[in-house]
Amino acid sequence: MRKKGNRILPAIFTLILICGCQNQKPREQDLLQIKSANGENRKKVILLVADSLMSQAIDQGIKEQKLPAFQFLIQHGQYYKDLVSSFPTMSVTIDSSLLTGKYPDVHHVPGLTWYSAENKKIINYGTGPMEVLRHGISPVLANALIHLNGSHLNPNLPTIYEDLARHGLKSGSINGLIYRGASDHTLSIPEWIQGPTTLPKKLQVKGPDLLSLGSLSNPFEGIENLRDGPTNRLGINNSFALEAVKYLIKAKKLPDFLYVYLPDLDKKLHKKGPTEMNGVKELDKQLQALLQTFGSPEKAIKDAIIIIVGDSGMTKVLPAGQNPVIDLPSMLGADRVLRPGENVSKETEIILAVNETLAYVYTLKADRSLKDVANVLKKDPRIDFIAWKEKEWIYAIQGSTAKQLKYKASGNLTDSYKQSWTVEQDSEVLDIKVNAAAHLLDYGQYPDVLQRLSGALHSHQGKFLVVTAKPGYELVDRSSPTHINGGAHGSIRKTESLVPLIISGTNQKPKYLRIVDLKAYLLDLLTMKAQ
Repeated sequence: MRKKGNRILPAIFTLILICGCQNQKPREQDLLQIKSANGENRKKVILLVADSLMSQAIDQGIKEQKLPAFQFLIQHGQYYKDLVSSFPTMSVTIDSSLLTGKYPDVHHVPGLTWYSAENKKIINYGTGPMEVLRHGISPVLANALIHLNGSHLNPNLPTIYEDLARHGLKSGSINGLIYRGASDHTLSIPEWIQGPTTLPKKLQVKGPDLLSLGSLSNPFEGIENLRDGPTNRLGINNSFALEAVKYLIKAKKLPDFLYVYLPDLDKKLHKKGPTEMNGVKELDKQLQALLQTFGSPEKAIKDAIIIIVGDSGMTKVLPAGQNPVIDLPSMLGADRVLRPGENVSKETEIILAVNETLAYVYTLKADRSLKDVANVLKKDPRIDFIAWKEKEWIYAIQGSTAKQLKYKASGNLTDSYKQSWTVEQDSEVLDIKVNAAAHLLDYGQYPDVLQRLSGALHSHQGKFLVVTAKPGYELVDRSSPTHINGGAHGSIRKTESLVPLIISGTNQKPKYLRIVDLKAYLLDLLTMKAQ
């Protein structure tokens, strides 16, 4: 799961396989009755979220006539190449925005890893095997399986699953990381995972009417032979997810709304970089088989609204010889920076939470300003920009220059999303074009940057910086995974922020092309308000 360092469960499970042995398969006892109560004449909505899917790969594959499924859906639907993702561009944050309709200042999931000032602990959902080991298998698993949906995701903010339940509509999630809903479910932790952890055998969670999460919650057990063993990432893979969807189609048990997470492409792009094409070709074959399950592609978009969306893009990381890794502890002084796995103490000055091309840098010393730390980091020419908040203002300084911008919500400048701002000093820092006479501003290399950056800086408590790397580079702590000569994301530039959106089966268009606006669009489709 990736990404977008977003490999949460696979990273953890791979590590656990080293520590324990396989015993029995977990299972959820029965397939919930999730057939729509609205009859077969009402179109169901299937949302396929393909991790790290990029429009450049789709366009190249269609040009080479090697993506017939994508080509059909685009020719018979809507195709957008510039849907703006959430920020940081990490799967847990993006999915939280998609399913709640809010940025992290409201949904409170800041990234794949972050620091909780309230608990004085690093929160890590599974950034990589070495960091999982150092932070502890049990805490990481507890964060990913219990706290992420149970308490970290704002309990007062409804997900689409909870909203649909209030409308009397059925919903389902297959392998989604963010799944909180109105129905009770049990996650079954297999004995071979319990060995190296302190997790209980059963976890009670809330989810949509259908909750399928690989081996942890497999309502298809005994009905369909899905690939959910240890060698198949315990079901967190495209094959498991799409075979489950095909079963629901054939059994005529599709819920009104079905969310499907497809992680396989991300792994390939992290390893080989964003120009790798084999992953998207394999995905196309899987989509073709899914469409044929309806009887034909034409019948598929007649019977259902099929939406395919990427969650973030990727930036090519330079080869090792070009110094692509920005070692933050070395820049800040190793004796002052909390080591992964250590407890926060009175001596701790700096805490790092690295999300590939984005990092949160926390300072715990009252007498050291955020700008002081920023001035140390900005000297590295590989740093893109550094930002922090002071009262109602947000400040951003450009790496390797003295240029600074500050802004705040409300003011006489309006962007294309009808959001108003006050922007002062050098707008070039965030590549903003200001038309003072018309009271308008446009975004350049950083889409919706004022709102998205503000969302990250207000996503959780603490005194911290947001640090981003220039294209070609990634940030690291002592045990962070790296993607040298491969691909990475996390940052806010176009390459990592703009993703494709394909909609087939309806002519209804989204109001805005942002992931944060998809929830409202989906609810309109499902409740018929826009029809």
